[in-house]
Amino acid sequence: MHALTAAELLQVWEAGLDQPSDLRGSLLLTTAFPEVKPADLAALPIGRRDSLLLILREQTFGQLLTALADCPACGAHVELEFSTKDIRVQSSLLPEKVEPEEYTLNIDGLKLRFRLPNSRDLVEAAKVAGGDRQHLLERVILSAERDGQPVPVAGLSMPIIQAVMEEMAELDRQADVQLRMACPECANQWVEVFDILQYFWEEVQSWSLRLLREIHTLAVAYGWREADILSMSLRRRQLYLHMINP
Repeated sequence: MHALTAAELLQVWEAGLDQPSDLRGSLLLTTAFPEVKPADLAALPIGRRDSLLLILREQTFGQLLTALADCPACGAHVELEFSTKDIRVQSSLLPEKVEPEEYTLNIDGLKLRFRLPNSRDLVEAAKVAGGDRQHLLERVILSAERDGQPVPVAGLSMPIIQAVMEEMAELDRQADVQLRMACPECANQWVEVFDILQYFWEEVQSWSLRLLREIHTLAVAYGWREADILSMSLRRRQLYLHMINP
């Protein structure tokens, strides 16, 4: 993995504007891992993808994160600061072989073979209105058998589906990060789900829009090309901006 340059971040942001959220994560990682096939990165389990996004975020904007939420009890705005290290539960190293692992779950006489969901699974499942979970399960459950006879995934009971999902969550804990929030106004406590991809992408978008404004200001003032401005260090760019607007 290499840290993304200003030009690369801007290119990724532009390319991801019209892409589904989960493909944006693949775009970020493809740029950071140019030696790895994009299809292999898209095939990573969500937790493994998110662990890589955490370290890429560290390299891009640092370790400190801030979660904002409204208290469900009194509506007060609550802010929680934490580090990427506080929520990392998996290794941030890319495995040597990017191949989906298969797992087995035996429950109520059923033998289920499955793999963990990846970015492509989530994108495809999101296309099915109202049936996203069922479609996702049909993609990741490789087989279901009872007494050697195949059982259709569509016929699995809700308790079995719940058991499969809980097993997936346990095997891929990085994919389900939950923050314990506490309201300083009313002392209410609750849990918020934290999505590093959504958080990181919103940062990339804000940063890109700000950078475009800076490029515009410098181009108008000095007549420089975008490529020349992007090749500057952040410090030098800020010094020139300060000269324009002291």
